[in-house]
Amino acid sequence: MIDNLKKILNEDQDPKAIEKITAKLESLLMKNEEVGYIGVQKKPAITVFPDSIVMTNKRIIICKPKNLGLSMDFIDYDWDDIGGAFVKENILGSEFSFSTKTELVISIDYIPKNQARKLHTFAKEQMDLLKNPIVITPIIEEITEEEPIPVLDTIPYEEEVIEEIETEEVTNFAEIMPVISTYSEPVSEAVNTTSAEKKISEMSSDELFSKLQNYKKLLDNGLILQGEYDTYKKEILSYM
Repeated sequence: MIDNLKKILNEDQDPKAIEKITAKLESLLMKNEEVGYIGVQKKPAITVFPDSIVMTNKRIIICKPKNLGLSMDFIDYDWDDIGGAFVKENILGSEFSFSTKTELVISIDYIPKNQARKLHTFAKEQMDLLKNPIVITPIIEEITEEEPIPVLDTIPYEEEVIEEIETEEVTNFAEIMPVISTYSEPVSEAVNTTSAEKKISEMSSDELFSKLQNYKKLLDNGLILQGEYDTYKKEILSYM
């Protein structure tokens, strides 16, 4: 604790008074209780047995020597009971006081100004911690074993690309289909018109009509052109 006090004390504190207080505090401090600051009274005349204020993270302790310094009274106030802290600066030192929630006011005068300000600051910090406690929540990382994802033997799918080809509408199939010369009768008539005229002239009306129907079927199947059909039709009709 002595090493900790060296960090918070300054040259204004009476070394002898601090030595007496720290010797008593060794047996007074609770578990996890740490001294935050100590303010020592300094009157204009020589103060043999000054009063002191000890502030810890749990309470305020008022130390008052008695019996010529052979003994000391300790009065403590928990931070839960503190209502407010005040500093009044005078020409010779300052007066530090605090009030309890039971409207009790405790004050010690002739505290050096620098010490009084530090006492006031430390008191405000402790009261602020009570109003806004710092909650430290442990971070628990949930570790879960990841299940392996089954790998299926699949064949990669390749999307079939169908190329669109612009087509031209065909109205006359006879223009794009070749004429198959399986029917010898029309061809022979086209080649030898003299013999065809003789044969057509010898036919009866029923035969001529049947022949015209055959030409119509050839036209419908795209085996002859429209012009050829018209020629045959005209010729047959002339003998009917």
